[in-house]
Amino acid sequence: MSSELGAWLRQQREDRGWTRSELARQLIKVARTKGDMSVPSADNISHNIYRWERGAVTPAERYQLYYCGAFGIPFSQFGAQSPPGAPPGGLAVPAAPPGVLAPPGMVDPGPDAVAVPAYRGLPSADPAAPVRGAAAVRREVLMAAHEGSEHAERAEQRGIGEATLEQFRADTASLSVQYLTGEPFPLFTEMRRVRNRVAEALERRQWPRDAAELYLLAGCLSALMAAAATNLGYPRAAEELARAGWAYATIIDHRPLMARLRLCAAYAVYWNGHPDQAADLARSGLEYLADGQNAAQLHLLAGLASARRGDQAGARQAIAAARDARDRDHHDELLEIGGEFGFSQATQAYYAGFVLAQARAAEAPAELADAVGLYATGPGPGEQHSRRCRMLAHTDLAVTRLRAGALDAAAAALEPVLRLPPGERTAVQAQRLSVIGAELGQPVYRGSAQARGLGEQLAAFVPADLGRLPGEEGVGQR
Repeated sequence: MSSELGAWLRQQREDRGWTRSELARQLIKVARTKGDMSVPSADNISHNIYRWERGAVTPAERYQLYYCGAFGIPFSQFGAQSPPGAPPGGLAVPAAPPGVLAPPGMVDPGPDAVAVPAYRGLPSADPAAPVRGAAAVRREVLMAAHEGSEHAERAEQRGIGEATLEQFRADTASLSVQYLTGEPFPLFTEMRRVRNRVAEALERRQWPRDAAELYLLAGCLSALMAAAATNLGYPRAAEELARAGWAYATIIDHRPLMARLRLCAAYAVYWNGHPDQAADLARSGLEYLADGQNAAQLHLLAGLASARRGDQAGARQAIAAARDARDRDHHDELLEIGGEFGFSQATQAYYAGFVLAQARAAEAPAELADAVGLYATGPGPGEQHSRRCRMLAHTDLAVTRLRAGALDAAAAALEPVLRLPPGERTAVQAQRLSVIGAELGQPVYRGSAQARGLGEQLAAFVPADLGRLPGEEGVGQR
């Protein structure tokens, strides 16, 4: 019975030319005239109408009464089939007498035709109805228009409000900035919370422009989480997060985001002991972004593999390519977000110094000292500094000074690093400090009380719950 009643309800609605939303408004109007103010919103009732017309459920008795009021029929006729010749509501329409023209907009069916319900004053859409000529065309055109209106009504339903979308934008930008100086793990959990909310929004019906922005934000949050995962000591998880972000970036063909995610993946695999694979990923990123700050960062990551092989010429070439890329002006949405998505002059100097240090180039200490000086001076216009990179610059400056036999200068460079609170100590930082520990074990420092004391400080640096990265001796050997 439910399916038959559902078909009857739909037929009655369509005979009147009403959309489900219009019928919902009519039901609410009837309910309120009867003093019932408890009925839900038109959207909720529209959803119920959809279920009733499918025959999934039968309307409650109060809604049956409201249907009768909206259709203008007595309760005894609810669900009853209209007799032949009856219009919507079951009232008979007498045929036009012989020789009398039908009312405007109607077609005289002749003595043998059966009268059928009208569609907004037009003959029925029933293919058996004897409609023809201009009236048939008019009926089909108006029906198509009304169907288009109903489809548009469904299509314009927006699965996210502007306030929520703006909050997602603000959250992503805030997390990107906070990540430069904050503790990685609490920020990682917040990134995950926001990303999950964005993912939930993408599961709902969205306008194309809203969906594109949500995919962009999901990709950006994946990139931030990948960076945090590497610094927390979980580079394989970082690779997986970068691949997830890559899927979002590919959907919207966002090339700067694709380049950034290649950079995240390169960073992760480098610190997982695969410099050649990291170089391949960085070069792949340059296919999507050739100019600007982040292209400079990709060039420097690509140069690390050459540096690890002791190729000083290749290292210098990567540094020169990075400077050229930065000199070519570039703007995109990621740079507008700022924070982790930027690449300051100081951080570029640190990366260059790190590449030279890996290649054991003579100019490495001077480049790292320049980076430390730029950090001390403060960010330039439009820049933001990363405290993690600043501490790494101090650490690698200490490495180069130890290799030159300058223990006092190395200890001075390490002072701000060793003062870092436990929550800001990263696995990458710990890996670099392990290199210092190895240098302190060289014959030149044996028997030095200062070297022994510095080694003891390093041993107490790494929090017990921090992940581990391969030591420098393992890079390139796995």
